[in-house]
Amino acid sequence: MANWRSEYDFLARFIQIDGKKMHYLDEGEGTQPIVCVHGNPTWSFYYRRLLRDLRGETRVIAIDHVGCGLSEKPLEYNYTLAQHTSNLVSILDRLDLKNVLMVVHDWGGAIGLGAAVARPDRIGKLMILNTAAFPPPYVPLRIAACRFPVLGSFAIRYLNAFAGSAVTMAVHRKKLTPNAKDGLLAPYSSPHHRVAIDRFVRDIPLTKKHPTYATLETLESGLKVLSKKPAAFVWGMRDWCFRPECLERLRKHFPDAKVRKLEDVGHYVMEEAPEEVIEEVRALLTMPGSKGSHGS
Repeated sequence: MANWRSEYDFLARFIQIDGKKMHYLDEGEGTQPIVCVHGNPTWSFYYRRLLRDLRGETRVIAIDHVGCGLSEKPLEYNYTLAQHTSNLVSILDRLDLKNVLMVVHDWGGAIGLGAAVARPDRIGKLMILNTAAFPPPYVPLRIAACRFPVLGSFAIRYLNAFAGSAVTMAVHRKKLTPNAKDGLLAPYSSPHHRVAIDRFVRDIPLTKKHPTYATLETLESGLKVLSKKPAAFVWGMRDWCFRPECLERLRKHFPDAKVRKLEDVGHYVMEEAPEEVIEEVRALLTMPGSKGSHGS
């Protein structure tokens, strides 16, 4: 019998942000904290291996966005990139985090990098997994189908079409274990609990008229304040969502970053290749920090 909690034996912590209760994990101690930012439809469970393996070496924090994981899941909320970014900025400030090594994935890339642009002096280094930080150059058909009026939201919320299919479609090298599947899906057990998943999909800007399009344009132009910080990419090259062209576009903003391409790995990099990611995070931890006006 699957027992996902055996892999997620961390102390639950909560903080009020924007009037909502956000859940986060905070394990270990150290002056170079790691902050892990998840995407859609995952949650802090996605980073469990990184937390377990590195909490004996440094402080490791993983958040759950509002509507995700063990955080509050309001039906009515401003579920936008700008709001999620603001929430993360508030957490960095409230916990007074400095010299942060930020680990980002999927929507967590735009959220985490957005927070880093807003608070560059709190950020020391960046680990970037399959993501984007610019308006989408394409929208995969599987995603576009979930945007279909009325039916798309019904499928995501009532048929669990997005999170449920992700546990098979987001991997390539190997299938997820029963524990991994159950853990990734556990917080999203009812239509009410899948509201944020649907809203994340709705927040993908298909045209310039969508408000998040401008948010992403502003984010990409702001990445220059992070360009001198030590950074690394670990990229699943068989990801059908964040394809290799997303990696190449991001690399232009971080020309000195180390790049590790995983040719047989899909979108859920931390599920298929946690050892490789942890190895690169450890390498980043040992690197000297950035220099310059925005260094830490």
